[in-house]
Formats: sequence, structure tokens, C-alpha cells
Amino acid sequence: MKLFEPVFRLFEGWIDPFQPRSSYEPPNKLLAYVWFYVSEVRWAFFALLAYGFLNAVVEATVFTFVGGLVDLLTQFQEAGLKETGWAGLVDAFGGTLLYMVLVVAVLRALVVAWGALIEEQVIVPGFFVMMRWQSHKHVIAQSLSFFQNDLAGRISQKVFQSGMATGDMMIGLLQVIWFIVVYAITVAGLLAALDWQLGLVVVIWIATFIAIARIYVPRVRDNARVTAETASVMSGRMVDGYTNIQTVKLHGSNSREDDWVLESMQAHHHSLKKFTRVLTSMRVVLSIANGFVISAIAWISIDLWLSGSTSIGSVAFVLALVLRLHLLSGRLLGTLNGFFRNVGTTQNTMELVARPLGLVDVPDAKDLVFKGGEIKFEGIGFHYGRESGIISDLSLTIKPGEKVGLVGPSGSGKTTLVHLLMRFHDPEHGRILIDGQDVAKVTQESLQGNFSLVQQDVQLFHRSVFENIAYGMPSASLSDVKEAARMANADEFIVNLEDTGGRSGYDSRVGERGVKLSGGQRQRIAIARAFLRNAPILVLDEATSQLDSGIEQAIQENLLKLMKGKTVLVVAHRLSTIARLDRLVVIDGGEIVDQGTHEELIARGGLYSELWARQSGGFIERIEG
Repeated sequence: MKLFEPVFRLFEGWIDPFQPRSSYEPPNKLLAYVWFYVSEVRWAFFALLAYGFLNAVVEATVFTFVGGLVDLLTQFQEAGLKETGWAGLVDAFGGTLLYMVLVVAVLRALVVAWGALIEEQVIVPGFFVMMRWQSHKHVIAQSLSFFQNDLAGRISQKVFQSGMATGDMMIGLLQVIWFIVVYAITVAGLLAALDWQLGLVVVIWIATFIAIARIYVPRVRDNARVTAETASVMSGRMVDGYTNIQTVKLHGSNSREDDWVLESMQAHHHSLKKFTRVLTSMRVVLSIANGFVISAIAWISIDLWLSGSTSIGSVAFVLALVLRLHLLSGRLLGTLNGFFRNVGTTQNTMELVARPLGLVDVPDAKDLVFKGGEIKFEGIGFHYGRESGIISDLSLTIKPGEKVGLVGPSGSGKTTLVHLLMRFHDPEHGRILIDGQDVAKVTQESLQGNFSLVQQDVQLFHRSVFENIAYGMPSASLSDVKEAARMANADEFIVNLEDTGGRSGYDSRVGERGVKLSGGQRQRIAIARAFLRNAPILVLDEATSQLDSGIEQAIQENLLKLMKGKTVLVVAHRLSTIARLDRLVVIDGGEIVDQGTHEELIARGGLYSELWARQSGGFIERIEG
């Protein structure tokens, strides 16, 4: 293997799968979708096309040697030279025999090696990974709604299978189907040169194969598409259950989860049976057609020999060539099955991967220039695509450095308003300004880079504690991370963590979505992340809801320090956490129904006063800007 490593490395370097491109959004028409990726490395597939042609010609040439060798040996024997052995044979036909050996042993090996290197060293590691990477780049740029409306397992499977399905489809088309087409045409020409009747039979066979393909190919393609979709749904449901396994176990819902997966698996099983019935029918029909063609060519060949129109070597050549064509037709059928399975899978993948981005930067978008943190909501309306509900014609101004609490019943639109501010969604009417700049007209990266967000539903990665805290500040040092964790009152539990891999403290892994940590621990990790990021606009969305009162009290003083000099929005049902903010905005039914300081709202009565009556507490001191 080491002898061939320089050659392997040469071919493996032909494609850089991570080479950036100007746009990662593919078209949503099949041929255009495939060409979008193939065109990036078109020369690699052209090399595969050339291999298919050369391989077919060489293969057909090799089979002409069968008849030629029979005729050569017949002549040698009839000339009475058999007793001279190899010496006489080489003396009489040495040049012809050498030519045959060079084609079979050298040229054929070189052609096969070329094809293997292009497929295995260039396309499989290069194109497969390139397409997966570019598909991921497009999908990860999708809006929050895109991921909220689908199963993560289903999305990841489609992204992963995109490169393999399209790559295998192109390999099957150019390496096998193209090879067999060239081979069949070459065979038809060679046989027609012997006798027009033989060529005519092969032409009829090709026409019959095309007719069979026209009947069955659409069925194979459509069934493959349905089978791929049912497989992705099944995979998505399994991943969904595995991801939420703690909830499954807690509620003793193994059997219910089994039923949910079973439903999708039965649908996949049903679609698979329909698919394989089509494949079996096509194989049987083609086998019958092949049998008639082989019999007809054998009959004509023998008849020509009996009439003295051809030699026994030509008969051997014809039969060997046709038998090889029969074997290749079986291979072609198998390849077509795989090809159209991959066509169906590619179409199914395309429907998700090629979906246009829900939120994009406007063509002339500029970076947000932070000047102080003034926020204006002007006539905002948002209903998640419905006719009404959530937020209707809401206007609100937050001054630079002001600390504002959003209060109201669940479902009143508080979190939605925060998501609109960070442009996770676009409002259906109205606009949002930060320091006079429309958030819809600045780049999303620069906009969201000015926010620190801590949510009730904490998003953690199955990575180390260090990586989770430093996620918003990749250049942070370990000492920076530890200081942020201390400010969030998280350092004490972090140093005692240890995972199954033997990693401890800040190196320990937290499990998928942080399942190895309690809700309060996850929330403190998220707060530490916000301390470290230290962005000029801070959003706390039920940020301390999962902390007990003692822990909350311990970190409140540090939260006050984090808020200092920032524009702050706090969403909370626990009113003790917001009672001393500069201003409280009461939202109900997507509308602002009241606003003012805690004392003003209590004095006026109303919804806030009713909510406060059930709770008590407050920050120790008013926050100074």
C-alpha cells in the first residue's frame, strides 16, 4: 500500500471539499440541482465519462480476441505446425499474440486503475463530502422556523445522504450505464460487420431494453422517492425519541414510543414492498427478453457457419460477445435499480436541502453600527402566518441603556417580541430599529452579534463545559471562562463534574442538550456564557426560572453588574426578578396594556397588580445605568 500512497495522495488532492463558493443555495429542479454541485468538479466526472468509454471499447476488443484466437489456432493446426509448440506459434503469430497480451494485461489494467482512482480517490471522498458540506452550509443558514417545523434527525439524515445519493447516481450513470451503452453500440457494430442480421438482432434488443426501461423507470423513480421519504421520517422519529429519552423513561412511555416508531417503520416497510415488486417485475421481463435475443443470435450464428458464411472462430466470438452482453444487461438492470433509487433519494433530499432561505440579508445589507442601544418597535404585527393572534400593531421605544421588563400571561407575545428583535423572524408589518437602523436591512451576523441571550430552554451542545461557555467568545481563555462561571455561581458544581470518558471539570462533556446537568445547572452555564460574551444588548428570557431562590439571590448581584451600561430586556413570570427595573411593559394578547415602574403599576391596579398580589420580592437596589 505504501508504494501507491503518492498516487493516492495525488488524486485525493484534486478536490477540496471545503472550498468556499459565492452561494450555497441550490435550485429545486432535479437536473439543475445535480448540476449545481457537479459543475463545481465537472472535470472529475468528465474523467469518469472518458473511463466508461475506454473501458467499453477495451472490453469489446478483448472479446474479439476469443474468436481471433480460435481462428489463429485453427490455421496453425491446419498448417501442420502444431508439433513445433510455442516456438512455432510465436514465430508464426508472435506480433498478434503480443498485441493481445498488451491489451488484456496492460491497457485493460491501466484503464481499470484510472477508473478506480477517479471513483474511489476523487469522487467518493471529494464530491461526497463537498456536497454534504455545501448542503450543511445552506441548511444551517435557514431561519429558526425551518428547524422548529421539522425533526432534527430527519434534517441531518437528508444532509448526510445528499452527497452519497447524488454521487452514486452520477457514478452509476457515467461508469456503468454509459459503459454498457457504448459496449452495446460497439457490439452491434462488430456483429453487423459479420452479418447484418446479427447487428439487427442487437439493435432490436437495445430497442426492447429501452421500451422496458420507459415502462418501469418512472415507477422505480417514484417508489424510490416515497421509500426515501418514509425512511427519513422513521429515522427522524427514532432520533426524536433517543434525544428525549429521559422524558420517555420518566413517563414510562417505552411502549408508546415504540408505537410511534412502529407506525413510521410499517409505512417504510409497506413502501419498500411496493418498490421491490416493481424491481422484481422489471428483472423478470428483461430476463425473458434477453433469453430470446441470445437464442436468436446463436441460431443465426450457427446457420451462418453451416452455410459456410463464417468461421467457427467468428461463431465463438459472437456467442462470447452476446453472453457478455447478457451479463452486462443484468448488471445494467441492477445499476438502473440503484440509479433510480438514488434519483428518488436525491429528489427527496432536494425538497429539503434546496428550500430557499426563509430569512436572508438584503442585497445591500450593512453591518449594524452600535451607538448606544436605542430600540424602537414601530407598528409591529406578527401572527406566525395566521390571520390574527400573537402581536398586533405594537409600538414601543426603549432608550439607550434602559432596563425594561416584559410582563404578561403565557402566550401574550413576550418571547415572540424578543425573537423579532433579534430577527429570528421578520414581522409581517411594521419595523424594528436599533439606533435608527432597520434590523431587516443590516446583516444578521452583525445584528445578532450585539446580543447576549439567556433563555429558559437552555441550548447546550454535547461538548465540554469550557466549549459551551466559550461558544459566544471562541477566543476566550480558560481563566476568562472560569471567571464567567464564578459570576454565574457555576464554578462550584463544574469542578466536581466527571463524565464517562474520564474527563472532569471544564473538560467534561455535558451530554446531548446538556442532559447530564440539572435544569438549574444548565441555566447557570447559559448565564456564564452571557457574562463572557458581554454584548451591549442583554436579553433574559426566564433566565432564572429554573434556579432555586438561594441560587438566584446569590447571582442577582452579579446580574446587576452584567446589566450595567447595557440596554436590557427581561422576560419573566417571577416578578421579583424584574420589580426594580427602570420600566415594566405589560403585554396581553399581543398588545401593550400598561407600562411604568413597579410602584406606578401597583398604584394603578390592573393586570400587573393582580399578578404581583400572588408574588412578592424584588431586587435589593435599583439598577444604575
